[in-house]
Amino acid sequence: MAMRAPLPVRDGVGPTRLRVPRTGPWATVAEYVTGRFAHMDAEILLGRFDRGEVVAFDGTPLTRETVLGAEDFIWYYREPPDEPDIPFDVSVRHLDDDLLVVDKPHFLPTTPGGGFLQNSALVRLRRQFDNPDLTPIHRLDRATAGLVMFSVRPATRGAYQTLFADRAVEKVYEAVTSIPDSGMPALPLTVRSHLTSTRGSLRAVVHEDREPNAETRIGEIRIGTKAAHLRLHPRTGRMHQLRSHLAGIGLGILGDRFYPDLLDEAPDDPDRPLQLLARELRFVDPLSGRPREFSTGLALREADRL
Repeated sequence: MAMRAPLPVRDGVGPTRLRVPRTGPWATVAEYVTGRFAHMDAEILLGRFDRGEVVAFDGTPLTRETVLGAEDFIWYYREPPDEPDIPFDVSVRHLDDDLLVVDKPHFLPTTPGGGFLQNSALVRLRRQFDNPDLTPIHRLDRATAGLVMFSVRPATRGAYQTLFADRAVEKVYEAVTSIPDSGMPALPLTVRSHLTSTRGSLRAVVHEDREPNAETRIGEIRIGTKAAHLRLHPRTGRMHQLRSHLAGIGLGILGDRFYPDLLDEAPDDPDRPLQLLARELRFVDPLSGRPREFSTGLALREADRL
């Protein structure tokens, strides 16, 4: 069971939890925190303790003098980062008492992270609907556009999360890829591999000597002279699975800065978004037992140029 946060959602953003070591070269929790975040002004961090903004699991404010080992976890609010604006809207595709389904645009993260806080689909939607209980049931990469489902209320959240854990959701994606000099592989084609990733890793790692844990079925929609519009059916949901699988058979997605080659970091280019789109979601509703299907209202711009 997830540990319940002792602080409420504030301005669409939940508190951050930090594990604190029980022993070490620090006399107090505050000393550990200032060392852990040495890139920040220590007085700014200590000011949070003085204002009672750093709390224990039961909501009790901690002070500068709270000794190390008194708490295993602390909670606090992140300072809003100086984040770049993302001038693309989140469009609602469906809303009922249990589910919110939206179209997430390219470049917008699903949840806060990587220097983005207010500019995330989750925070925008929590503020739009004044609902701190909104929680994503699954996620899309920041670079990927298309359908994302959110739970509206905790009472039914687990039922929908279980659908994804049990692979009971049929997901359909589209991509526009380059065509290698050697030509297109014969389609349809099913790609399987063993993919792993670690927290903070930029790319998935392919292990050739392990049993496959990722599977994608690839079919064509339209093949041009230099690019191909493809339909993708992932059976699993590993990090960067579609991007890795396509790159592995020579079909790099247009606009991809991670696969097949990891390019230098660069500002987002609105004219060159990753040509990957979460097109459809299908499943049997765990509450009503009825089939449900959602489709995106977005399209891949390069698909129209084939």
